[in-house]
Amino acid sequence: MENGGRQRGRQAELAAFLRAQRAGLRPSDVGLPEGAAPARRRTPGLRREEIAELAGISVTWYTWLEQGRNISTSAQVIDALARALSLDDDQHRYLRDLAGLPAPERKPSDDHAQARLRRLVDAAAPNVASVYDVNFDYLAWNKPYALIRHDPGRYPRERRNLLWMMFTDAEIRTRLIRWEPAARSVLSQFRAAAGRHPGDPRFASITRALSETSAEFREWWTEYPVRSFRPAIIGIDHPEAGRLDLELFQLHPAERPDLLLVMQVPVGKTALRRITALLGTA
Repeated sequence: MENGGRQRGRQAELAAFLRAQRAGLRPSDVGLPEGAAPARRRTPGLRREEIAELAGISVTWYTWLEQGRNISTSAQVIDALARALSLDDDQHRYLRDLAGLPAPERKPSDDHAQARLRRLVDAAAPNVASVYDVNFDYLAWNKPYALIRHDPGRYPRERRNLLWMMFTDAEIRTRLIRWEPAARSVLSQFRAAAGRHPGDPRFASITRALSETSAEFREWWTEYPVRSFRPAIIGIDHPEAGRLDLELFQLHPAERPDLLLVMQVPVGKTALRRITALLGTA
């Protein structure tokens, strides 16, 4: 009963949201001729049939949505309605949420957004910090990350991926005191992320390349490991700084919840002192 009540409440909110957005539009807002004067329209804004035509769906189906009926909607229909109603990114995400769908894929970051991410990870020093997209591709990392873990900048852009580096970078394998549990953890999180994005060509490309390159990846991938992030402490055997213990944190920026900020915080004063000294000599 409780789940049914939430579902009905969401359908009612979806219906109200659609009506409100339709009422706020004029024909000229969506490239339609004004036609009859607004005062002669029976309802404010666009008519239901105009929205249905713009979205490429039947008037009956759209009417049912505005009436809050218990019908399922596909991502294609909801995205078409978002375009027809001229919704911005926030409104589009809200519409998808009301329809019980995952948030739409974000557009690639522009230069300003990339610079903002770099400022964020730089400000985190001496903590080790990096930012990934949904495919676990690196978007930003700071100097402590490059010195203590590895430097993604040494790789071509198509290979700047956490999973790829975890399984192919000899330096990572050497420095991680317990490489296999760490690699299995990243793999299971990657598998869970891939399941949330079926058909994503980037996930398929990374999986195919690693299956051809890494025997461990090829074997473990067939086991279908799926696990969300768990708080953990990893040990690093650094050739200059010595033993470093780092506590892992994962955060999502509110403005870009599709991105992942990973912080690796030194555990204890000794680790912090060693990292600070390493940064001072680099």
